[in-house]
Amino acid sequence: MNNKFNLTREKNVFVAKRNIVDYIWKSANLEGIKISYPQTQVIYNQGIINGLTILEVITVNNLKYAWDYILKDNLSYDFEVLCHLHKLVCDKLVLDGDLGKLRTTPVNIGGTSWKPMFLVESQIKEELKELMEQTEKSKTEIAIEVMLWIMRRQMFIDGNKRVAMLFANKIMIDNGCGIITISVENQPIFFEKLIKFYETGDNKDLKNWIYQTSIDGINI
Repeated sequence: MNNKFNLTREKNVFVAKRNIVDYIWKSANLEGIKISYPQTQVIYNQGIINGLTILEVITVNNLKYAWDYILKDNLSYDFEVLCHLHKLVCDKLVLDGDLGKLRTTPVNIGGTSWKPMFLVESQIKEELKELMEQTEKSKTEIAIEVMLWIMRRQMFIDGNKRVAMLFANKIMIDNGCGIITISVENQPIFFEKLIKFYETGDNKDLKNWIYQTSIDGINI
């Protein structure tokens, strides 16, 4: 699985900033926040908009702050960054005691009876380290695998897909590989494949589908 794009980090940051409202809009819809692109643009620029719920406004603003964070240089790809991303995307959306902390209660996944296992911090850290150190794979493939691993591990009480995609895009941007973004029209297919991945643990089909359909960038 080769890199689809080979950009400098500076160029990749430019792509991200140019399309950031679109990425936030798609991410919000992926979480069931059915707002329009124009509404997302207003929230991004002004921080608030009349006629939407507090949940909708907070979700978009939190995604904005999280994107600002991953566009910073010199961040590590480690457990601490994962936890900080959770604090950013779920601020005011979950209890303060759950922000940036591994969940300690079981969770249910919509659309399936499958349940993720309980978590051990040392194991999470080791698994992440092993994924990041795969020298035989492209950075694009590693980013997708890390994203899917975070989603299936369900390490936080909420916001796992947002954290997963942001962390993966940090890897993508830093290595000039483009942006992972799932279009609104493709989201039903994504969820169908995600449920299958949850139940089987086999990421091949979903990984290939994301690679083929959900990587944005520019050719230079």
